[in-house]
Amino acid sequence: MPDTREPVTARPAARAPGRAGRRRPHLLAWAFLLPLVAYLVLCYGYPLATNLDLSLRSYTVRTFVHGGAPLVWFDNYAGVFADPTFRTALLNTFVFTAASLLFQYGIGLAMAVFFARNFRLGPTLRALFLVPWLLPLIVSGSTWAWLLNSESGVVNSVLGWFGAGRIDWLTSPSWSLVSVIVANIWIGVPFNLVVLHSGLQNIPAEVDEAASLDGAGAWQRFRHVTFPLLRPVSAITLLLGLVYTLKVFDVIWIMTRGGPGGSSTTLATWSYQLGFGSTLPRFGPSAAVGNVLILLALAAGLLYIRAQRRQGEG
Repeated sequence: MPDTREPVTARPAARAPGRAGRRRPHLLAWAFLLPLVAYLVLCYGYPLATNLDLSLRSYTVRTFVHGGAPLVWFDNYAGVFADPTFRTALLNTFVFTAASLLFQYGIGLAMAVFFARNFRLGPTLRALFLVPWLLPLIVSGSTWAWLLNSESGVVNSVLGWFGAGRIDWLTSPSWSLVSVIVANIWIGVPFNLVVLHSGLQNIPAEVDEAASLDGAGAWQRFRHVTFPLLRPVSAITLLLGLVYTLKVFDVIWIMTRGGPGGSSTTLATWSYQLGFGSTLPRFGPSAAVGNVLILLALAAGLLYIRAQRRQGEG
């Protein structure tokens, strides 16, 4: 019987990719990265470089428009650090940021734990609590300025029903900083609620059930099981809250304009006041104060990265 099988022919050896073929994936990767790089350079790199240049020169209105401002190097920074307002603004910024983060995180965590339980009105109530976060800051600041008005504010009216005297929330040096802190806490609690609630949802229920079977109570399960597992989410929540709170300007300016007597002035409001809040703007010192804020935010980010590395190594 004749052999009908086709003869086996040797396949040609595969050619090694040339130089152009090896470059193609790299060019494709850079093509995808190019829009992001352009965005970072235009929206972050250029403004930062411009702000640094502003802080190193002695600008007036004329030189700001036409150019030619003389270079004074670090004289603007020296003037800012020697100004008595700097100490007040730095202290107020620290108190404002620390108090806001403490209460925003604490209240947000308590509400997240509450909404972690499944009940009928849970999603609806959680959506309502997002309203302060969704409102424009100018609306939130104006609302709180109305609520805390000394003459016709709702808060003083309610306190009057209980026999308390009138409190000058916005015009008293003792209460102005407290007032803007309360308003900022109200604005920031929904963000903490959303992020921490998402973190709680990602914790396996079996872990809590195992601790319950071992005889741990509700507080013990939260302290030794839930809270440690929530630590990474808590860290990023506090970091984002810190960066956001450092640059809060709208609420403070609308409610108190940093007064009275600088009692609620922070670095953010002082920077604006130096640059745009007077008839003789001081652009150089204003940019210097802004750069101090940037350095504070950068230091917080570096501390977070260092803490994450230590946690990963541990």
